[in-house]
Amino acid sequence: MSNHLIPSFFSHFSHFSHFSNFSHFSPTRRALLAGAAFGIVLAACGGAAATSKPAEVRLDYATYNLSSLVLHKNGWLEEELGKDGVKVTWNFSAGSNKANELVNSGSSDFGSTAGAAALLARTNGVPQKTVYIFSKPEWTALVVRGDSTIASVTDLKGKKIAVTRGTDPFFFLLRSLKEAGLSQSDVEIVNLQHADGRAALIRGDVDAWSGLDPHMASAQLTDGAKLLYRNINFNTFGVLNVREDFAQKYPEYVKKVIIAYERARKWILENPDQAAQILAEAGKIDPAVATLQISERTVLDKDTGAPNDALKAALQAVVPILKDEKLVAAEKDPEKALTELIDASLATAAIK
Repeated sequence: MSNHLIPSFFSHFSHFSHFSNFSHFSPTRRALLAGAAFGIVLAACGGAAATSKPAEVRLDYATYNLSSLVLHKNGWLEEELGKDGVKVTWNFSAGSNKANELVNSGSSDFGSTAGAAALLARTNGVPQKTVYIFSKPEWTALVVRGDSTIASVTDLKGKKIAVTRGTDPFFFLLRSLKEAGLSQSDVEIVNLQHADGRAALIRGDVDAWSGLDPHMASAQLTDGAKLLYRNINFNTFGVLNVREDFAQKYPEYVKKVIIAYERARKWILENPDQAAQILAEAGKIDPAVATLQISERTVLDKDTGAPNDALKAALQAVVPILKDEKLVAAEKDPEKALTELIDASLATAAIK
């Protein structure tokens, strides 16, 4: 209750004694009535605070986001939010593009994506904020079949390349081509979801694939595929995004989700074998594939937590790609979108 309302309340209450029969009440009765009236005012003033919780929190889980799989498996978020009577609903995401679609459509409050995919979505008007870094992965690379004669990125000129548009592998491909003096127009891009891209590569329908783990690790170990080009600095972090209106209404619940993510991240570091088993089950992959993804290509002990300068630098490098490759309309402003996208305040407050 605001301090300025309290004197006003008592000022109005002082006039109650002039009401019919009120002055004839006993002191005790008058005190009880005063308490009841004061309680009504408190409820009116504090009603918004009393209901400042969502009925439901909707999140995505994905095989490229190990922390989400651990949370989904172990039920820690259900346990924590259940104390407040808040329901937790999970939506499976097959890629960053799908996570962005869930958030944009209002089907999910939280979406886990690559940083570049979050920036592209924000530039195109998806109302989301990046509030947490869940990993620093090397989850994408350019992949060819084991018998391929392609030896360098420059050899990809005129070739068919499978990739999921709007995801980190897509931006990885564009940056790799640019570094080699090529562009989208120099290759034939075949837009396929990650698992379908792997299948197309192995069948020989495409010459190369800009892959994503765990599908990429599985292609290596199961199908004998080769990584043609790797560059961890072209991977733009794994980030957790939240709908802007949800963050404005329920900041405390954004913090609760971030705290749960931190719990999952630390648990994975302490229990890598169990984490690999969770990934293997969720992705329907061999445990050896899951172990490769976790042990060699997923960094969880640094550059995670609150969005930081490393993330900003990685996304700043994507801005020219958005413009040069005409991935956004001419009137869109990715620089402005970048300043609007990142919000470190909630993670900073939540992570002690």
